[in-house]
This record gives sequence, structure tokens and C-alpha cells, in this order.
Amino acid sequence: MPALEEPLKKLLGGPTAKVMAEQLDLHTVGDLLHHYPRRYEERGQLTKLAELPLDEDVTVVAQVADARVHTFNGGRGQRLEITITDGSGRLQLVFFGRGIHKPHKDLPPGSRAMFAGKVSMFNRRLQLAHPTYAKLGADSDEDGETVDSWAGALIPIYPACKGLESWKIAKAVDAVLPSAQEAVDPLPPSLREGRGFVPLPEALLKVHRPHTKDDVEQARQRLKWDEAFVLQVALARRRYADAQLPAVARRPAPGGLLDAFDAKLPFTLTEGQRHVSEEIFDDLATEHPMHRLLQGEVGSGKTMVALRAMLAVVDSGGQAAMLAPTEVLAQQHHRSITEMMGELAEGGMLGGSELGTKVVLLTGSMGAPARRQALLDLVTGEAGIVIGTHALIEDKVQFHDLGLVVVDEQHRFGVEQRDALRGKGKQPPHLLVMTATPIPRTVAMTVFGDLETSVLDQLPAGRSPIASHVVPAQDKPHFLARAWERVREEVTKGHQGYVVCPRIGDSADEADEKKAGRKKSAEDDAEKRPPLAVLDIADQLTKGPLQGLRIEVLHGRMQPDDKDDVMRRFAAGEVDVLVATTVIEVGVNVPNATAMVIMDADRFGVSQLHQLRGRVGRGSAPGLCLLVTEMPEASAARARLNAVAATLDGFELSRIDLEQRREGDVLGQAQSGVRSSLRMLAVIDDEEVIAAAREEAVAVVSRDPDLAGLPALRTALDALLDKDREQYLDKG
Repeated sequence: MPALEEPLKKLLGGPTAKVMAEQLDLHTVGDLLHHYPRRYEERGQLTKLAELPLDEDVTVVAQVADARVHTFNGGRGQRLEITITDGSGRLQLVFFGRGIHKPHKDLPPGSRAMFAGKVSMFNRRLQLAHPTYAKLGADSDEDGETVDSWAGALIPIYPACKGLESWKIAKAVDAVLPSAQEAVDPLPPSLREGRGFVPLPEALLKVHRPHTKDDVEQARQRLKWDEAFVLQVALARRRYADAQLPAVARRPAPGGLLDAFDAKLPFTLTEGQRHVSEEIFDDLATEHPMHRLLQGEVGSGKTMVALRAMLAVVDSGGQAAMLAPTEVLAQQHHRSITEMMGELAEGGMLGGSELGTKVVLLTGSMGAPARRQALLDLVTGEAGIVIGTHALIEDKVQFHDLGLVVVDEQHRFGVEQRDALRGKGKQPPHLLVMTATPIPRTVAMTVFGDLETSVLDQLPAGRSPIASHVVPAQDKPHFLARAWERVREEVTKGHQGYVVCPRIGDSADEADEKKAGRKKSAEDDAEKRPPLAVLDIADQLTKGPLQGLRIEVLHGRMQPDDKDDVMRRFAAGEVDVLVATTVIEVGVNVPNATAMVIMDADRFGVSQLHQLRGRVGRGSAPGLCLLVTEMPEASAARARLNAVAATLDGFELSRIDLEQRREGDVLGQAQSGVRSSLRMLAVIDDEEVIAAAREEAVAVVSRDPDLAGLPALRTALDALLDKDREQYLDKG
């Protein structure tokens, strides 16, 4: 067995290996070698005693000034008090009971040690109660010598866990460090030498046991490159393999359905829409499947671009399927597409255009007769366009000739779902993935690195600006009262509004929370109440500040027909205020809605707030979005809301969002909760490294797609791509 694949249990013993596996997900020697220090401290330059934060776990290096044993309870109880100093301040350590003898012996005045524990306050003085410690210096025993020897000039501080302090991890690293010599170097020698990188074994040694800050820098640069390069090679091979697949070239017929549609458009396409459409048409005209990500600001007209692509495919004799994450959104898309197409969506029907096609809807809750007809229209080719939810993926659904799959709001779908739909074509269909959650360039190069990217950053003419404000309901209750007045004013002007709540508020809500064993969040503890609910708020508004207005509710547990009915009446202007959950987050388009109040806005993520806000300001009147929160002014949640209120730039907000959430596993699905495969590389900060690694990876793969001449790189790739991740990449 290669040294780096040895189980930790063999080298470290059962108990330590068990904690590492359970708490840190470290199982092999290689895992531990890639568990890098979080930061480094110079000896005596850890947390200064004069600057200790209360109630936080700290690590300090200091000298023992004095040690005294006190008795209490008539001599029956004993307490050891040790005062330590690091030149900046003094701190008391306290040990009780039988636990005092070892530290009393180990820590005489004048000795130096590294201490770790939680800072508490007693008699107005800071203290560490029962801290763990590791001795440093000449008077230490063998364990202490080890600590001293690895420390060198810099002490690595590792991401630790309960039962395994940083220095215990350091000791474990010492035990496996000799195996670093056998680490297989994934970088081709020409690339490594050309960029002046140190060899991998040296980088591992320097990152764990640096003597200078320059050692750390050299190691970090090298290890970041490894992560970026191996990942980009995986994605480049995916793109290369896709380019070898056959696909039917789809070119629109002159004077056909697409031309007829363009001729009846009541507005001009934006420059951005025209440019992106050209990129898509060029891809569709090739005999290899298109893999394109279309990202665009909320309201930038992505649906129009996708519809024109679908019409081009229908023109060429194929079919197009659009996959939407919710029934509300599928119905909304179906309604808006059939409205835009008019008689062109009534192919084969009385009054329909002879150039037209059928546009069918397919969702899980449709009645049997409608469903049967939709399935028949698909298999015969009568329907050129189908819009649906995951019901499209079921085995029963067969296409006559599926040429294009459009996936709306990619982040809501697992890769398996995308893949199942793509598998329904006679040959691999073209794929267009859309997202209104703007993605920083670096993330697009990693998470979506197997897709070519198009960006729509221009809003169509006639779209209005949206003013956003934070409403601090706890500090200034009169602000909330004013918010409801503003909604009423908008309705008086003939407009409509949304009120969004995090929860539905029926008994099933509570049952779900219990079943999921959901713990209350820090915000819940801070507010001592559950998130606000649609049914409660709708009731309060009807009886209170919005009395007399036509108020309706919309949430995910309503029957599909009821949901559709509410949305239809809201779109028709028969409802003044819609109180809803995030079921309206994407795709809902009611140009007359100008006001939105988001209750408990701190309970939503940055991207989600941006999505929700995009539901207003879609017509000619300006939009207003009010973010209501009870969180205190100094809290991180308020800072997040202030950031959302300060900019309408989705790309800027996505950076803020990503910085707060970290990257997750860029190869695994975002929702899968697996540990990140990136340990050194920061997707946001290391844009240059990722871009350069992508270039090098493309060059390597185009020369040697199977990596036959680079066995070490192949090994690194196999280690990165365990079975699940291999499948993930294979599904594109």
C-alpha cells in the first residue's frame, strides 16, 4: 500500500485516529498531510495576554511567574493558582482537586509552556480554568522537546476540534511527516520548473514545519496550484470528452418559426440578448452538444433568450424541454411563453399559425387526461416545446426528437436530474443552463468549469430602478408602521405588492421542524421566537395596517390549482397584496407589482434576497424593497442586509455571499454537505491562480487527453475524483 494511503490508525493508535476520523474527516496519512495549519505564530506572539477575548478558546505561550496551592473547606479542597506572563500582561490559570499535582510538578516558576483553554472571568480577573498545556524549552520532558523541536521559529496552529488541540495534531503530523517524501507530484516537471515551484514533498514539509515566513509562502503557492490545476484538468477532460460526443446540428429555417416570432415582438432585443443569442446559435449549429451556462441579472431577459434558442431547435425539426424547479415557476413560464408566442404556440389547432408548434406543460399534479395528452404530444412530436418540473424526468416521458434541454435555476437541481433529462435524446441534446444568481468569474471557472459561460448584464429598456431600505423593527417600530403605509400608497396608485415571510405557519410547519430535528439558530435564540409566518402575517395585515385591501396568500403546501389561481388573479390585478413564502423567488413576473416587504429578512441568504427583490421594478414604475429585521445594529446579519440594500449589482452581492459562506465543495453538489476538496485555494481570492491553472490544464489535455504520459497527474486525479465525484463530472 502506498505510504500516503496508510490508515492513520496504524501510526497514531485507535483513540487519536477515531477522533480525527469523526471530528475532522481525516482517515489516511495523505489526509493528515493535507490538513494544513490555519495560521502560524511566532513564539511568544500568540494571543497576547493583554488582548485576550472573553469566552473564546485561545492558545498562548508564556512563562510561569508563580504557582501557589490554596486549601479551602477546612483543608479538604485544594486549588492550584498559577500566574503566567508573556511581557504584555499576566493571566491566572486555575486547577482544582486531584488535577493539581501534575501541573504543580510540570510548571514551576520560570518554566515556559503553551497553554490552551477558554477565557473566563472570576473576581474581575481573566483566567483559564483547567487549561491543557505543552511545555517548551530545556526543562521540558520528552513530549515538550517534541513541541519545541517542531516549533522552530514559527508555531503552526491547526484547525482543531474537541479532544484534539492544535499541538496534539502537530504531534500527529510529526509522526506522518516522513511519508511526505513519497508524495506523488501531480504537476508535469516542465510546468513546475517553468513556474519555479518547489517539489511537492518539500512544499508539504515547509507548510507543516516552516523556519521562515518565506517557507510558508513558497509552500502555499505550490499547494494552491496543485488544487487549482488538478481540478481544472478534471474539468478540461470533461469538456474535451463532451466535444467528442456526436449531436445533431440545429439551424433555424429561414422564414420559419423563429423569424415569425421575431417579427411579432413588440420590443427590440437588448444588445446583450442579441450577442448571447448569437453565441447560442453558433453552438447549436455544431455537431457536438452545446454545454452553456447563461447567467444574467434578475430581470435581464434570460427567458427570452432561452425561448429563441428553443424556437431555433423546433425550426430545425427537433424538440426543446425547459426544466423548472417549482410548479409555480413552470406554470409561470408556460403562461408567459404561450402569451409571447400567441398563435405560434397553437400549432395544429384551430386559429393557430401554420408555422406554429404546440407548447405543453407537464407537472406532477396534472390530472390524468391532461397528462396523457401531453405525453402523447411529446412522443408524436406534435409538441415542439415542453415546460415542466422534475415530472419531465420520469421514465414514462418519451420524446420524438429531443434537441435542447434548458435548465432554469441550475442550483435547484441535482446533477442526476439534469442527466436523466439529457439521456432522453436519440443523441446527446444540446444543454443550456440558466441562473439568475450571478456567479463570480472564479466560481464559474470551477463549479461550472465544464460549461462555456455567457453573461447578460444589461436590463431591457423600460425596467425601473429598485430602492432598497433596511427597516429595523426592534429599534424603530415606527419605521415598520411607515413600511405598511408605503405599501398602501403603492396600491392607491394602482400598483400591487408582495409581503414575503420565511415560514408558512400551519401545524405541518412545526411537524416538519420536529421531524428534521432542526435546532434553533443563533438568531432564533437572540429573538426567542420562531420566524414570522405567512398565515399569521396575512391575518394581522388584513385586520390591521392593510385592512380593506385585497390580500391573498401563496405557499408551497397549497394545492397546485389553488396556487395557479392565486398567481393568475395577482397577475390580472385582482389581488392587491400577495403574502407569500419564497415560492415567488424566481421567475414570477408581474410588472404592476412595485412594492415588496421581506419580513425577518435576516433569515434569508444574500442571493435569495437579491432574487426576491427582482420580483419588483419589472414595469415602468420604480420598485421599492423593504428589508424588515429585529436584529441589533451591530450584528453580522444587519451588515449583510445593509450590503444588499446598498447595491443592485448581483455580482458584487455574490462575492459578499460567497465570502460569508465559503466555497463548499466545488466538485460536489453545493447542497450535499460534503467537506470541501479545497484546503488551500480560496475561490474568491485566488482568481489569478485559477485562471492560469485553467490555461495550463487546457494545454495539457489537448496534447494528451488520457494523460498517458503523466501517470502522477492521473493518480492525483483519481484521488480527487472518488466514485461520487467522477459521476458528478461525467454528468456535466
